[in-house]
Amino acid sequence: MSFFPNVPKIRFEGPQTRNPFAFRHYDADAVVEGKTMAEHLRFAAAYWHCMRNELSDPFGGGTALMPWDDKSSTVDNALKRVDVFFEFLDKCGIDRYCFHDRDIAPELNNLAASNAALEKVVEKLGAMQKATGKKLLWGTACLFSHPRYAQGGGTSPSADVFAYGAAQIKAAMDATHALGGEGYVFWGGREGYATLLNTDMKRELDHLARLLHLAVDYKKAIGFKGQFYIEPKPREPSTHQYDSDSAACLNFLREYNLLPHFKLNIETNHATLAGHTMRHELVVAASAGALGSIDANRGDTLLGWDTDQFPTDLYLTTEIMLVVLGMGGFTTGGLNFDAKRRRESHEPEDLFHAHVGGMDAFARGLKIAAAIRADGRFDEFVKQRYASFDSGLGARIEKGEVTLQELSEYALGNGEPTLASGRQEMLENLLNEFI
Repeated sequence: MSFFPNVPKIRFEGPQTRNPFAFRHYDADAVVEGKTMAEHLRFAAAYWHCMRNELSDPFGGGTALMPWDDKSSTVDNALKRVDVFFEFLDKCGIDRYCFHDRDIAPELNNLAASNAALEKVVEKLGAMQKATGKKLLWGTACLFSHPRYAQGGGTSPSADVFAYGAAQIKAAMDATHALGGEGYVFWGGREGYATLLNTDMKRELDHLARLLHLAVDYKKAIGFKGQFYIEPKPREPSTHQYDSDSAACLNFLREYNLLPHFKLNIETNHATLAGHTMRHELVVAASAGALGSIDANRGDTLLGWDTDQFPTDLYLTTEIMLVVLGMGGFTTGGLNFDAKRRRESHEPEDLFHAHVGGMDAFARGLKIAAAIRADGRFDEFVKQRYASFDSGLGARIEKGEVTLQELSEYALGNGEPTLASGRQEMLENLLNEFI
């Protein structure tokens, strides 16, 4: 039985094709900088958007047509979704996926029942992975949807809620480990505050760090080798979330001696909400050796909330791939499409159009980024811009071999410095040559 009878298997047909169910630029086996596109991009589909997102918004109910789903919160319905999802992965040519625990399996009347449901679905996911060769990029626990988490999970003022969240994380880590997941993400959907009038910020941060240390200890205990990630987001639904951007996450990890155990999973739409560009967020993380994985989507600068749109901007995908190639590529991470169709795009076939567009946009971004790197003009300009630090006084500054007194004496004798142009417009023109 096919759940998508009108959709063929998506194949590469080249830029000239007019087939909407074909790739124009994503050729999985094409080699770029010594690796195939598939190896570079490591695409993953988001279970929550593909299988569970009904396309509702704050002003209206869901529009998505999902004929395979009977809308019940039963294990049988959850098991049926697994078949649908793996047909989708196969037809799209996507080799990896990600999940939240409460998206693959229902939350039932108590924790024990919810854990049992999760185990049943994980058993089927494992069988499907074995049959198809698909892999789990990462798993995570949903500590933000249920009313018990209205005031946070790891940062809740209730010790009972903290314990419940810890138990849910344990079960989600067990599921991820059982499925051979390459990573596990901690996303603090409500780890923040609405007002400081009722918040002990220091205590909440201490508690969050304690929870993460407990997870690190449990990871060692079960022998899970996957990478731990934290995903920054500045706000929504909280007024302020503690994992607000890359710099805040890195500061938190360093302060609590967690940085050796974590990398960052950066999302484009969250960068927008933080008032940063995606490239800024990636460079901050990569400069600290902590860029692990990417949620590939985009936001809308006209809207102040998380729109999770599919990435189609070639400037965006090029800049992302420049950073990824510059750090030597992904290891355990990848490009996860944490993106949803627009509410108007409600038919099952629209799932494929959305992913085809995102995959093609990143394939083009990869090719453009590789061409920029091979050309070398950007790298040479930046190298020359900082050339004064490569020798003489500048080299001694970088090595920590001068004092403030020495620098003062040098400046007094050197006269007014000359400063070369940054050539921003020239470089923007150069970027346009490649795009």
